[in-house]
Amino acid sequence: MIIRNYSARKNVILGIFLTIGLIFVVKLFLIQVINTSYKLSSQNNVLRYVTQYPARGMVYDRNGDLLVYNEAAYDLMIIPGQVKELDTLELAGLLGLDRHQFRERFVKARRYSRFRPSVFLEQVAREDYNVIIEKMYRFKGFYFQPRTLRKYPRPIAAHFLGDIGEVNQTDIDRSPYYRSGDYIGKSGIEKFYETELRGRKGMKVIMVDVYNREKGSFQDGIYDTIPENGKSIVLGIDGDLQEYGELLMRGKTGSIVAIDPTSGEILAMVTSPSYDPNLLVGRIRGQNFNKLLNDPLKPLINRAVAGTYPPGSTFKMFNALVALQEGAITENTFFSCQGKGSLPIKCTHSHASPLALKEAIEHSCNPYFWNTFRSTLTNPKYGNQKKAYENWYQTMMRFGLGHRFDTDIPFETPGNIPSVEYFDKLYRKSWNALTVRSLSIGQGEMLLTPLQLANLAAMVGNSGYYFVPHLMREIEDDTIYSAKLRKKIESGIDKRHFEVIREAMLDVFEGSHGTARRYSLPQIMAAGKTGTVQNPHGKDHSMFIAFAPYQEPVIAIAVVVENAGYGSTWAAPIASLMMELYITDTITRPLLEQRIFEGILNIEQ
Repeated sequence: MIIRNYSARKNVILGIFLTIGLIFVVKLFLIQVINTSYKLSSQNNVLRYVTQYPARGMVYDRNGDLLVYNEAAYDLMIIPGQVKELDTLELAGLLGLDRHQFRERFVKARRYSRFRPSVFLEQVAREDYNVIIEKMYRFKGFYFQPRTLRKYPRPIAAHFLGDIGEVNQTDIDRSPYYRSGDYIGKSGIEKFYETELRGRKGMKVIMVDVYNREKGSFQDGIYDTIPENGKSIVLGIDGDLQEYGELLMRGKTGSIVAIDPTSGEILAMVTSPSYDPNLLVGRIRGQNFNKLLNDPLKPLINRAVAGTYPPGSTFKMFNALVALQEGAITENTFFSCQGKGSLPIKCTHSHASPLALKEAIEHSCNPYFWNTFRSTLTNPKYGNQKKAYENWYQTMMRFGLGHRFDTDIPFETPGNIPSVEYFDKLYRKSWNALTVRSLSIGQGEMLLTPLQLANLAAMVGNSGYYFVPHLMREIEDDTIYSAKLRKKIESGIDKRHFEVIREAMLDVFEGSHGTARRYSLPQIMAAGKTGTVQNPHGKDHSMFIAFAPYQEPVIAIAVVVENAGYGSTWAAPIASLMMELYITDTITRPLLEQRIFEGILNIEQ
């Protein structure tokens, strides 16, 4: 008989039980004493992860005046899975919603997720928040999340400042930064500089009890991350000049663009009719956008960069520059004019004949510039007219025409400079200078934007070059970026030829027969050119380009007033007043100013 000793096994089994018991004791100690998160669960408390949205960067004008800032607002968030014993009527009443609207929002949130927070009611104003927050403990599953709304202290510059709105699915798919309920720049500089303006989100972990009341930060905030505010930006815009331009254009349809020729910074970009940018802020955004969209005067269109027009007589000088550079004419080349009897293009002015280039610009003589254009295209150095036209076309491209500048200017259109290929297709390759003669006086297929016209004025003011137009002047803590914006473009035309054009434009203001002589600036020499642009849909457009002071320009400007007649009637005085305000910070011609203020030209027919 074998006798086995089981005492050793007994000790092993006892040791196993003791070890398991010790593990349970230690675990219970950790759960009940050390780890507070289990304690929270035992007390039916939950953690709420609240996104900390950064303050969006502010926007200033070139003088440090505030154009856009932030105002406190709140989004009401919902976690559908936590909603219990809800008094729907009471909460709907507090939020200003009817029962149908409330249910629609609740169903939408539940479809999104039962356990993830989503926006139930966006952008609650601070005044409403103060009333509702006192009763939030009754509504489990709901809580407020701080946000900010854009605010515009001056109701100006809506088209290029832009606006912000809630992200759509395309925005979310494009960038992992965004989640449902986030806001993003939708247009203007808000969209172009979204990355700089938005900042970086943070996260706050908050303890709440069964009644949805906040109990404080979880573990003293060791898991919280701090949001990083967006960078503020400074635009080249002069807020006072922008506001004045919008006042001058009130009751009119058209635009004003003013550029600093020394930098390419846009000083003013006025489009009329316009609207108050505060209309597209908060929950009223959608409703007001639809009203603006359906307005017959089309206030949402930025005519300064999306409106295209034949440049008319304002373009004659640039045809002359090409002819001078190619040796097709000189400043002393004379052409005759028979006034309204001239062929193939008649003249609209009575003046001495024959005349040279400077006098032709001063009198805006159509036949002179037709002969100039013809001399350019029949220049024997090119062998045929199409090669000469291609050279003319490439020069227009260097002038900044027929293409976008592709900087930070929103919704910019390229305009149109017809190519050789275009005319070959249109006329089956059988065309010449006579066929396209309308281009000689800035008509026909040629279309320019007011921005391009202002840039042409800046190029003449600089005697042959320009800086690419842009809105931004400076980004906070980024001086390198500002330097990148100053991109200089040479026209390819000798400076001496620009001096001839500059002198002729000076005579438009200062000459005895100048078409803008009545609007010469007090104590300031300015140069300009009027344009009366044919309009097949109604009355001619009034157009004017200019720069001042003459010797060292600090402002170049283009004004277009639609259906307003002669360039000297409306566009020239508006440009004159704008230049005077910018250079002298005052207006010395109140009667002229009053006439412009009282001019109402965009009454719907």
